[in-house]
Amino acid sequence: MVSGNGRRRWVWITGLAVVMVLVAATGIGAWFGSEQSIGVVHYGTGNAEVLAVRGDLVTLAQTPETGKPGTYWLEWTGSYAMLGDIVSRAPGRVTRKVLRGSTPSVGTPGHFGNVPPGDPQVAWGIGYTEIMVPTELGPAPAWYVPGKGDTWVVAVHGQNGRRKAELKVLPVVHRLELPFLDISYRNDEGAPPSPDGLLHLGDSEWRDLEAALRQARTMGARRFVLYGTSMGGQVIGQFLGRSPLAGLVDRVVMDAPMIDVGMTAEQGARNFHAPAFIGSLANQVARWRTGVDPDRLSLIRHPPRTRPPLLLIHTVPDTEHPIQEAYGLVAVGRRLGWEIRFEPFEQGAHTEAWNVDRARYERLVGDFLTPSAP
Repeated sequence: MVSGNGRRRWVWITGLAVVMVLVAATGIGAWFGSEQSIGVVHYGTGNAEVLAVRGDLVTLAQTPETGKPGTYWLEWTGSYAMLGDIVSRAPGRVTRKVLRGSTPSVGTPGHFGNVPPGDPQVAWGIGYTEIMVPTELGPAPAWYVPGKGDTWVVAVHGQNGRRKAELKVLPVVHRLELPFLDISYRNDEGAPPSPDGLLHLGDSEWRDLEAALRQARTMGARRFVLYGTSMGGQVIGQFLGRSPLAGLVDRVVMDAPMIDVGMTAEQGARNFHAPAFIGSLANQVARWRTGVDPDRLSLIRHPPRTRPPLLLIHTVPDTEHPIQEAYGLVAVGRRLGWEIRFEPFEQGAHTEAWNVDRARYERLVGDFLTPSAP
């Protein structure tokens, strides 16, 4: 028989073990969250399989990705296809029409995604030149598509993204005959790494955007339109708040931007079914690892000093940067007299407004950019 002292000792030991497990789990969760936020990732895995081909119709194994409505791309070794909306469904299968590119063979494994393949020539048949932007860390590649006039559109991709993610906006920019510069920045493939090998969520990447504008000015640019998706929006926001070149920006387009790093981290915790405070702890771990103050990276609490007219596009179901971030920025705009045109899209995952309604997206961007056209 266990004595009263023995039982108390056993309860105490059990309680201590539970606390230690909870502390360890919280610490692991916070570190994992910080890695999701600031870790550098280069993608390249497949997520789709071609089951059947009939003319210009391609049947894919149905997954959460391939079963989404809208316009997407399938890439495989050495080739690609732009696929239109779903034309038919069957158990475990979806059929889509090839709109552009090649038709894959049955059994082809590939990557189904929401961004164009390759470069401007591959994606849209638009000629370009690759230039090197001299950043403070070394040369970073950028795609330059020439146009008329001295107002350039400069595009900034998101966290662990690639330049090709910004090519969705190129057709409308090209129709307006505006020069287009699609930049890379530190930690991108082909660009120099950051000194610590980690993302800084816009806190240092904005300097690479500034370097790109300086390079563009040597090539004849005088004014700028900035276009940014996801973390690219935060990069632009930091540039507008901290760069002496911010006054050269006529207007800005942000698509599903990272407006508030704290809100983004809390959403990330919810995505993994963890309590919101894990997101806050993850931000503190990220701060310890990088020296970046995540509280400073809120365009809601710290709006930029330079505030050109902004077209803000955001899909309502976004589970990476929740639309509440956009609502917060719109409220700030009203208070400060900042001209923000907010356009929510009722469907589409993160940065998929173009994919679910290309016609509306291009009309919005075209109308917004037209005053800047020469």
